[in-house]
Amino acid sequence: MGKHIVILGAGTAGTMTANRLRRAYDERDLRITVVDQDDIHVYQPGLLFVPFGLAEPHGLLRSRPRQLHGGIDYRRCRIDRVDLEKHVVHFAVGGWVTYDVLVVATGARLLPDETEGLTGPGRGESVFTFYDLPGAVDLRYALERFEGGRVVIDVADLPVKCPVAPLEFAFLADWYLQRRGIRDKVQLTYATPLDAAFTKPAAARELGGLLERKGIELVTEFTLGSVHADGSGGRLVSYDDREVPFDLAVVVPLHGGGGYVDRSPGLGDELGFVPVDPHTLQLPDHPDVFAIGDAAGLPASKAGSVAHFEGEVLVRNIGRFLAGQPLDASFDGHTNCFVETGFHKALLIDFNYGTEPLPGHFPGSVGLPLLKESHANHLGKLAFEWLYWHTLLPGREMPGVGSAMPEQGKHPVHV
Repeated sequence: MGKHIVILGAGTAGTMTANRLRRAYDERDLRITVVDQDDIHVYQPGLLFVPFGLAEPHGLLRSRPRQLHGGIDYRRCRIDRVDLEKHVVHFAVGGWVTYDVLVVATGARLLPDETEGLTGPGRGESVFTFYDLPGAVDLRYALERFEGGRVVIDVADLPVKCPVAPLEFAFLADWYLQRRGIRDKVQLTYATPLDAAFTKPAAARELGGLLERKGIELVTEFTLGSVHADGSGGRLVSYDDREVPFDLAVVVPLHGGGGYVDRSPGLGDELGFVPVDPHTLQLPDHPDVFAIGDAAGLPASKAGSVAHFEGEVLVRNIGRFLAGQPLDASFDGHTNCFVETGFHKALLIDFNYGTEPLPGHFPGSVGLPLLKESHANHLGKLAFEWLYWHTLLPGREMPGVGSAMPEQGKHPVHV
């Protein structure tokens, strides 16, 4: 009987990895088991559009096991802990599964309870999030009722899933309020723990300029300490005691890894993410353990594109590990994101560990414009949903787009 690969998590990263492995290896050579606690796969990029009526909740949901290729065993179980020494995953309701290789792909978990007041009286009345489906739906109704005042979009702290999504929300809120004819009655504010609109200089300058041109106030170095709200509004307070008042707050809460990671000695860091090698995705002290996607503690963005690019290297390295060969240390942190900016336009950014988002074109000297608003990028953002369900999740490669960041077509800039 072949080696046994156990993948924890049937979200984007786990599903792509399982399907890629199944396409690469015969069932007689490799058994694959995927574990998750429910049967609902959410297309998370679509959550951004729900509050503005641009996506319907039911259209974002699919069955988890139905996204997996034949010959993959799906176990619907809540994970209690992982015993790294005995190579066993224990389930919360009893039972266990052993592994030859473990892949942690359980993503990032929202931790609103970790911020004082975020789950208090104002939740669902003046304080919302769009980072889960119930929150996005509640926010949609709140925006429909909103008639004026101060709307604050706040990132509590980093890391978070899809770091550009809060900026996209601010841009789309500007578009949405103009469409409703009440933009002049609303003050939009974007608050971030960063010292600029984004982490990299060229992108920060471009995105910060967009905020300014759209009349969106930027509050930097604001790390959320507490939320004080009642039914009619409130204030966000940072750890250095600065205050941002609001009538409606859209907060991206703190993130952490899976709860079981904290109960698994040697598996996670202080935030519950798995500190794997940034180039091989292998856990250094436990070479039979890998992590991918948002669950990995890497200096890369927690975004779906990163999981896709990681997957190419990960599947190769699982094969090399099982064959006793040196691993491929080629993952370069490649990240690719469409940034919706409203009015049927979007930006595209493409970067890795060592190269910041730069202007130019993707994936080569001819292609989609980088760091520049365009309708073509907006169409690319919309087309991504089809690619997600029919190309990325099934474990297929995108022609002309590999795991390594393309350098051709990019133009260095001086900031």
